[in-house]
Amino acid sequence: MLLPDGRHLSYCANIHRGETWAETRAALQAHIPRVRELLGATDRPFAVGLRLSAVAARELLAGNHLADFRAWLETDNLYVFTINGFPFGSFHGTRVKEQVYAPDWSDPARAAYTRDLFEILVKLPSGGATDRGVSTLPGSFKLFDGVAEKRPLIQSHLRDFALWLEALSAQTGEDLHLDLEPEPLGLFENTAETIEFFAEMTTRWPAERGLLLRRLRVNYDTCHLAIEYEKAAEALAKLNAAGLRIGKLHLSSAVSLVPSPAAVAALEKFVDEVYLHQVIVREADGRLKRFHDLPPALAWAQSHAGRNLPHPLGEEWRVHFHIPLHAGPAAPFGDTRPHLEEMLALSRKHPAFCTHLEMETYTWEVLPPEMRAPDVDEQLAAEYRWVMERL
Repeated sequence: MLLPDGRHLSYCANIHRGETWAETRAALQAHIPRVRELLGATDRPFAVGLRLSAVAARELLAGNHLADFRAWLETDNLYVFTINGFPFGSFHGTRVKEQVYAPDWSDPARAAYTRDLFEILVKLPSGGATDRGVSTLPGSFKLFDGVAEKRPLIQSHLRDFALWLEALSAQTGEDLHLDLEPEPLGLFENTAETIEFFAEMTTRWPAERGLLLRRLRVNYDTCHLAIEYEKAAEALAKLNAAGLRIGKLHLSSAVSLVPSPAAVAALEKFVDEVYLHQVIVREADGRLKRFHDLPPALAWAQSHAGRNLPHPLGEEWRVHFHIPLHAGPAAPFGDTRPHLEEMLALSRKHPAFCTHLEMETYTWEVLPPEMRAPDVDEQLAAEYRWVMERL
């Protein structure tokens, strides 16, 4: 929704099932009006945080689908300022895991899909947004075979995309940006690696530095950077000093815990066969130990639990499992909302540094039952209220 200070807030529709355009539209029409009504926001422009699979995007561009969708948005005073272009394929009800990174930015199919998303975005109501963006993966996944060798190709494809996006911005008169999203075990996953990746690009094409930093920005996910044990203010200061802009803030929270054998065993309830749940363990000396998913982290813990060490399981665990913003988990778990709340405080103090805010708790279907609201729309409305109180 449009906030009084000019920022835009939405929830990401990747929480709903829908891989074809027909399924996606049905989900939007079922949930958006009800969430809006629960918030009492029927009297103002309301933002839709689109998520479109590659199949849905192609279907939406065919025939009269896009015109019909635009007409519905205009009639109901809805608008689109952002699209989540990270998941290319199926995202619910089947094994996603590392395939959420495929195809990566070494594959021309990723650029073609992302072009489709921008072609859709510029034809939809903007709600007065002065800039609009599409978020995407951080280039690739560190554990893919040969990813290090593909790094220059990934950068070349992103540079080509930035040139295309510059032309589209000139054609439409819009300030359009692609927002790359650091994530644990992504090709770049924390602030230092993000700065390094962008610096490599601007060093390769120094004459295009301004264009690259204008069209390629950072999607700062508060869950992801908290899992990396970063501080929001420090991360933003470093990104700003490097000349990087924040295109979108993903408002999200992750599971944390002080590890004991019992606490780690309780993490079994978060294991699922759909999503990756990367784990970063902070050791007593400050070093970080990374696991690509919960099962190998739990296996490591089981093998270390009996060791006669002061902190055999580390000092803290943070788990890439997006949990509801408005309600913390019960003991023995904690959450990373302090990072999120620090970011919201910075956003409140300096609203212009990023005007795109999107809540992203896509895990509703796989949350442990005691953490999942019986009704997804009620959960979304509660998250809106929690965020708006802090904005």
